[in-house]
Amino acid sequence: MLKISDITYSVEGRTLVEHATVTIPTGHKVGLVGRNGSGKTTLFRIIRGEMVLDTGSVTIPRGWKIGGVSQEVPGNEVSLIDTVLRADQEREALLAEAETATDPERIAEVQTRLADIEAWSAEARAATILKGLGFTHEEQQMPCSAFSGGWRMRVALAAVLFSEPDLLLLDEPTNYLDLEGALWLEAYLVKYPHTVLIVSHDRELLNRSVGGILHLEEKGLIYYTGTYDMFAKQRAQTRALMASAAKKQDAKRQHLQAFVDRFKAKASKAKQAQSRVKALEKMETIRAPEDAARTVFTFPEPEELSPPIIATEAAAVGYGTTIVLHDLNLRIDQDDRIALLGRNGEGKSTLSKMLSGRLDVAHGKMTLSNKLRIGFFAQHQVDELFIDETPLQHLMRERAHEGQAKLRARLAGFGLGADQAETEVGRLSGGQKARLSLLLATLPAPHLLILDEPTNHLDIESREALVEALTAYSGAVILVSHDMHLLSMVADRLWLVKDGHVTPYEDDLEAYRKMLLTPEKAVDKDKPKPAKADKPSREVVQALRSDARKGEDRVKKINEMRDKLAKKLADPALYEDGKAGELATWNKKYAEIMDGLERAEAMWMAALEKLEKAEKV
Repeated sequence: MLKISDITYSVEGRTLVEHATVTIPTGHKVGLVGRNGSGKTTLFRIIRGEMVLDTGSVTIPRGWKIGGVSQEVPGNEVSLIDTVLRADQEREALLAEAETATDPERIAEVQTRLADIEAWSAEARAATILKGLGFTHEEQQMPCSAFSGGWRMRVALAAVLFSEPDLLLLDEPTNYLDLEGALWLEAYLVKYPHTVLIVSHDRELLNRSVGGILHLEEKGLIYYTGTYDMFAKQRAQTRALMASAAKKQDAKRQHLQAFVDRFKAKASKAKQAQSRVKALEKMETIRAPEDAARTVFTFPEPEELSPPIIATEAAAVGYGTTIVLHDLNLRIDQDDRIALLGRNGEGKSTLSKMLSGRLDVAHGKMTLSNKLRIGFFAQHQVDELFIDETPLQHLMRERAHEGQAKLRARLAGFGLGADQAETEVGRLSGGQKARLSLLLATLPAPHLLILDEPTNHLDIESREALVEALTAYSGAVILVSHDMHLLSMVADRLWLVKDGHVTPYEDDLEAYRKMLLTPEKAVDKDKPKPAKADKPSREVVQALRSDARKGEDRVKKINEMRDKLAKKLADPALYEDGKAGELATWNKKYAEIMDGLERAEAMWMAALEKLEKAEKV
């Protein structure tokens, strides 16, 4: 278990965490959330023992390995597969010792330990992880120096996953992944055998891969059992109750004070007035939750153009003599919301560059509407900002004719207040830099906005604000993103970039997700189709519906029991000295409940599947 006890940490006079206490039970997978700049990355450094606390302590079991993604992988000549294999230092040391050991007993010990850690299947496991993160078999044999920084970060992620630390700390791991890699990571984390603490603003990942949410807010830590959606609902309910209680208390306080003010001078009422004064003094103030400044994006509105704004006929695009995409017959109207799907390297970025005018059409034709303005945002643009200039100076370069007041208003419209406007870009957070880049991309009120991974470094509130802004925006939008929530909320058309072509994808995002996670199976075209089954009777369908309802109720009850046990296991008092026996009992009960939940969910899914088949006949 990870035990955080009464910790306080300050930096440059600013307190990030104050008297925070929380316990993460062994084996739990927990999402760490909080607004940008609240101190999530700092908390990871505290857990790793890299920071000196003002007060309190962090305790982990003796012998635990803590692992996290290195900030960079060296661009050396070591192959990707060997880089990942070397991450398991125990295996490396044992293999080296096996080559030199001469003592028979020690040789036996080394070979036994190698068998215990499955050293001989390690290469296959490492290759599987690299493949899931987007590396082909050929690329796995290539040296790290052949890849860019973003791809090397994937290698670093593969290395830490392969080493399987007892406490895995992941800080925004999907920022360097495409949609396919992010979906693979979701599924991998569900099966990860040890404790995971992950900082992420990817709502889908937090709903699919974790069983608890640790919220860093107002310098404190609060642990919630369940997915992110469950946390958001529970937090909203708590805030509503606090606001209501504070309102009632304020009314009561006013009533008591009015009585005191009215009768304190009257002898006949002096005793009652004095008792109310004491009641006021004893009343512990209930503080209503403060609403943080609402995250916003304000896109300028373009004038309407005649459709289509872009059309291509038999167009092809590539680099030099290498054609990446061909036979492009596309049409984009100003009210389109298009998501580009496809594995990394298939040509999504190439298509984006062509449509934005950053790549010329190799042959064929691309027609653009007169007066068409295109805004383009890609992650590399964030890195190209002038780090020694302020956001205000960036805007003054682009809009020298506008006064400072208007430029500051533009910055405020993207959540960059007065303080950030005058802060050098090099000192801004990743999210604030992304906001500035988005502002620069939309400054000319584009009719078409092309966004390549716009949510990297944005917190969840900012992502929701971006969804709202794009929904209200009257121009066309083309999205490349690993954020399934953003795609599902914004896009109404899907284009699949695959095998050098761009075609409409007629199914939905959930079907695409299942397709990516399910290996393709060969279909025997000559195999005769089974005869259509007879339609089941009404009584049979009703019985199946009853089974499905019972299954749902069973899962609901077990979930309630699990939540109660999880709350019990999160109680710090349970981990005090002398309570090992009680802790073991509760852990055993929790394991039994989880086993029962798995069986109940399987039965419920089977009942639903039978019902669905019966209703389709």
